[in-house]
Amino acid sequence: MWIRSTMAYRTSFVLTAATNFVTTGLDFVTILLMFSRVDVLGGWPLPEVAFLYGMSCVAFGLADLVTGSMERLGQRVRDGTLDTLLVRPAPVLAQVAADRFALRRLGRVMQGALVLGYALTAVDIAWTPLKALLLPVALVSGAGIFCAVFVAGAAFQFVAQDASEVQNAFTYGGTTLLQYPPTVFGRELVRGVTFVLPLAFVNWVPAAYLLGRPLPLELPGWVAFMPPLVSGACLALAGLAWRAGLRSYRSTGS
Repeated sequence: MWIRSTMAYRTSFVLTAATNFVTTGLDFVTILLMFSRVDVLGGWPLPEVAFLYGMSCVAFGLADLVTGSMERLGQRVRDGTLDTLLVRPAPVLAQVAADRFALRRLGRVMQGALVLGYALTAVDIAWTPLKALLLPVALVSGAGIFCAVFVAGAAFQFVAQDASEVQNAFTYGGTTLLQYPPTVFGRELVRGVTFVLPLAFVNWVPAAYLLGRPLPLELPGWVAFMPPLVSGACLALAGLAWRAGLRSYRSTGS
């Protein structure tokens, strides 16, 4: 329904998608400005940082396209309109995710894909069949990890009711963090996004393996192939959090 509504005004869709493309591209412009003054950032040259950026942007863009609307759940909890979704013969999670589905978010995916394409032509990767398979698997797994963060953040809003900005700190803030090499951050922060909120498995870990660099925190090489497992575990935990939050929901009565 929302896609049909969007495509009814094609010029508006093209303009908003282009705006989204340009706006998200400003993050990469910031990186380019940094490299106009330095040759490497944390020991990583521009093509390798672009590789990190592209992986993070594509993974997050896919997750934002599918589940980005869940940040509006707090408003529905506050005004009681979530009751409308509860009486429909469809999963509430799917309805919340599809609420005001914004096809314009494809602009972020396209922009990240372009940067990733540039990086793939500029970096020197000793490709093997295993590495060629790891890249798309890592992108899909990274999207799954971000989807789990969106769902967990939405579940938290059942309790907090007005925590969309807290959720954004881990979603939009998380993808911004991953656009830079782990070597520019403190070791404790890297541990946190590896073992507590495993965002490092979106790109830091698989990208280091693909580029022939040491993995963060000196992890063994086989850890680079764990993003699908990490993504599955995150989605399972987020699903449990969602069910617990939905069970705790109490209507406003209005």
